[in-house]
Amino acid sequence: MATPEFIRDLRSSIGRQLLWLPGVTAVVFDDEGRVLLGKRADTGGWSVIGGIPEPGEQPAETAVREVYEETAVRVVPEGVVLVEAMPPTRYPNGDVCQFMDVTLRCRAVGGRARVNDDESLEVGWFAMDALPELDTYALTRIHRAVAAGPTWFHGMAEED
Repeated sequence: MATPEFIRDLRSSIGRQLLWLPGVTAVVFDDEGRVLLGKRADTGGWSVIGGIPEPGEQPAETAVREVYEETAVRVVPEGVVLVEAMPPTRYPNGDVCQFMDVTLRCRAVGGRARVNDDESLEVGWFAMDALPELDTYALTRIHRAVAAGPTWFHGMAEED
């Protein structure tokens, strides 16, 4: 994930200390019920699409922008899947971030899935019974988006 300029500016003042940031994840489905995934350039693993909102940008706008920037697919956000504070992450350069993730279920409405920037090595549509290896983060979001229940909040109404 490319670091937005406003975060680079903040880092020049605060150094590597913990930075609390919003994050938006988009779980995108097509009309066949397949999910859109990207193979990340930074980790080499498959995942759902996501990113950091620009200052003042609404989460739904972030989802639409990030999905298009990374995959060339046009989407319409349909609902909030979950809201969750993630554990802190330490990056190889020593920066520490903690994200408040808002995950949105989105419907593809146009475009053709392809690598559209330098953040992905591959992108593609996957049937639910043919998903590539995914980490818990991505699997949780996909399964909660498929369930189409009420918004899930960590620590509320069920055990982890």
